[in-house]
Amino acid sequence: MEEPWEWVQLGDPCPSGNGGAYARGGLWALCSWSGPHRCPKPTSAAAPQFLQGECSAGQNGAEASQRLLAALNPDVELSVHSGELSEEFLTAFQVVVLTECPLEEQLRVGDICHAKGVCFIVADAKGLAGQLFCDFGEHFVVHDPVEGDPLCATVQHISQGNPGIVTCAGADKNYGHRFSDGDRVVFSGVEGMVELNSSEPCPVRVLDGFRLEIGDTSTFSPYCGGGRVSEVRPRQERSYEPLRQALAMPRIQARSSTELLRSRSLHAAFQALHVFCQERGRLPQPRASEDAERVLELARELGLALGPLDEDVVRAFASVSAGELCPVASFIGALAAQEAMKAVTGKFLPLDQWFYFDALECLAVEGAAGLTPEDCAPRGSRYDGQIAVFGADFQEELGRQKYFVVGAGAIGCELLKNFAMMGLAAGPGGDITVTDMDTVAHSNLHRQLLFREADVGKPKADVAAAAVRLMNPDIKVTAHQVQLGPGTEKLFGNTFFQRLDGVVSALDTLTARAYLESCCIRSRTALLDTGTEGAKGNVLAMVPPLSQPLEPSSDPTDRSFPLCTLRFFPCAIEHTLLWARDEFEGLFQLPAESVNRFLGAWLCRELPDEPVRWEGMVVPKQVQRSLQERPRDWGDCVRWACQHWQLRYHNSITQLLHDVPPSHETSPGVPFWSGDRRCPHPLTFDPSNDTHLAYVEAAAHLLAHTYRLPSCGDRVATRDVLCNMVLPPFVPKDGRYVPTADGMEEVEETLEPGQMLELMQELAKWKQELGGGTEAMDPIHYDKDSDLHLSFITAASNLRAENYGIPPASRLTSQRIAGRILPAIITTTAAVAALACLEVYKLVWRCRDLQCYRNSNLFLSVCLLFRIQPPPALTYWVGPSP
Repeated sequence: MEEPWEWVQLGDPCPSGNGGAYARGGLWALCSWSGPHRCPKPTSAAAPQFLQGECSAGQNGAEASQRLLAALNPDVELSVHSGELSEEFLTAFQVVVLTECPLEEQLRVGDICHAKGVCFIVADAKGLAGQLFCDFGEHFVVHDPVEGDPLCATVQHISQGNPGIVTCAGADKNYGHRFSDGDRVVFSGVEGMVELNSSEPCPVRVLDGFRLEIGDTSTFSPYCGGGRVSEVRPRQERSYEPLRQALAMPRIQARSSTELLRSRSLHAAFQALHVFCQERGRLPQPRASEDAERVLELARELGLALGPLDEDVVRAFASVSAGELCPVASFIGALAAQEAMKAVTGKFLPLDQWFYFDALECLAVEGAAGLTPEDCAPRGSRYDGQIAVFGADFQEELGRQKYFVVGAGAIGCELLKNFAMMGLAAGPGGDITVTDMDTVAHSNLHRQLLFREADVGKPKADVAAAAVRLMNPDIKVTAHQVQLGPGTEKLFGNTFFQRLDGVVSALDTLTARAYLESCCIRSRTALLDTGTEGAKGNVLAMVPPLSQPLEPSSDPTDRSFPLCTLRFFPCAIEHTLLWARDEFEGLFQLPAESVNRFLGAWLCRELPDEPVRWEGMVVPKQVQRSLQERPRDWGDCVRWACQHWQLRYHNSITQLLHDVPPSHETSPGVPFWSGDRRCPHPLTFDPSNDTHLAYVEAAAHLLAHTYRLPSCGDRVATRDVLCNMVLPPFVPKDGRYVPTADGMEEVEETLEPGQMLELMQELAKWKQELGGGTEAMDPIHYDKDSDLHLSFITAASNLRAENYGIPPASRLTSQRIAGRILPAIITTTAAVAALACLEVYKLVWRCRDLQCYRNSNLFLSVCLLFRIQPPPALTYWVGPSP
């Protein structure tokens, strides 16, 4: 028998057997249990351990997994420890996680950790139930308890009074603030009522969607304009009891008295299971009523202080506690990993202190309730842990399943990994079809565990299919790189859907999800819809004809803003970042595309013969500008970048202030620059300023790429070019900009016939240099994972923010907002995929009782889970109702 073990890596949960993991900064140690204190259990290469195959049988679990674990992230130092878990060893770590180890060892290690101030987590999974415990010491500080960025809004007016009334709006002035009563806020950039800028955080009272009530402002100076109001999240301190004390009087996280009764019953059942193991030297035999009654008897004795128990829950738990299910282990592992991240970072509220989970409703499915010990006896199979819960016939049925996984991203990878461990489609007639039109990107690697650095640029579906075949060679997976939609109905039509046993959606667009749902409704095929955003996740089950169709999801907040706001009146970093995205496209993508398109049309003789007939065309103007700015070497690229810096951050702002001076009034006594219109100021170029230089370097590299010129990485050479440049003084022009009610409009210039002839002559020279080619330039499409692209966006946005007195954004924040990236973490995706796989079990049983299915909503930031029955299908009466 191999040594049972387990690990939990920060941010990367893993299901496996017994053992522990210990974090010290970026260092993780895997430990295998040995000695007299372990609880014997049937183990083999059949256990749901995705890092171990059949070739790992007989090896030390930690050593067998170290290489594959290290490949998940080469930057994480990973070591194996097989010695004693001494006090000296344990106190070297910041976090200690024990998984599925004996209660005696939990208490011993828990005492050491509590005394030494080491955060301590216990995670356990038995059959269809799981247990999680946290002890983060007596004075644990939560630095940021709430998910998401702190709230902020633009100030439009502040009254003098007691209380003062703040009128404000969000980054998009069509939306109000999102503050709640009691939120504490600070002010910055307020003009006139400057006393608020230096005041301590104050609580607010919400009057409506645009107005907040604050403290006494009656003695403050009158408000003149500007300002931001920002949320301040106070730190929280939490106190935890050690395991030995928390075991007797548990603080269990539950939402209702019914849920609390169930969790207390499981609390007693887990303790009883430890005692049973000490008595018998084994776990209860699957479906052995005598063993289950003994566990219930022990639970009654241990649970006296907890009050009455739900005895049916204890019996059901005990009857399948010898089983090992990948989805349950994945779910508990995901929660444990999230708690470990909370311990390390102080981000989000940690669990206080116990959490219990079960999916015992799976045993109520017709076919599962009548299983015998013989049905669930081990077969020497890799699926013995699953057979112990659902029986051998069910395992064969799992192998015959035909499933469609739509999306091979974060959730899709977890689903496919779980399916491989479960043996879904690993038998005769089984098949999993997976489709994803995307390719692997660097930003995928932190949460999509089937991908590695070498896979970047390859089709996600192909890479994921190959990875799960290595985990389970028997699984049948067919991969496609196509987008599901009306255009692919020849491949994924009614016939395809009708032969399926189920569909699992791992999509990230509402349009695709709605289309997939319509396909499933039309073919009456069961659909499990999954989704995540940050620490939130959900699983929705649609089982025709039992349940209602899925309710349409609401669109996420549309982060589009009026053009005049982005061009002239930014008041939030979101505005400057989206402006920077437009700048990127306007400088390095659209001009190159215009040149190529125009040159191709000219060579193909698709343009009018007479240049005068081109007057007013947009494309020739863009082509002319590209020809005029065409660099010949790296020095030209640097000079162009510096000149463009001067144009955007000095000249254009100077021109704007010339047209609309700071003292300008829209009407007598009403300043133009007030409310969400922040009065800008021009910048002066300084080659020693890191942000100025970062902009020039990034812009020069991008320009060189578009013109197919070699770049230079020598910063000294770049500085030399800049130091020898003399930027001409800028003289504002009258009448260049015309003020309007919504903003400012630029007066466009037109090309004269003579300019058109000059353009054609330049194009002819360029054509000769190209030889027979028709594409003169290389358009650059923004890639959120490109360091160079992000460097330009970050510098361009922060310089624009400096123009308008807006606080700058970090590189990470810039990447998220400019790349329109939804927050995603592997702990949430692992938990959501696990919950979906529990619903797959019910579908494989062909369960027709809607009460057995669950819709789930998960909030890992506060370790909260809601599971409810899907709504039943609507009933329509034809004629008089009975």
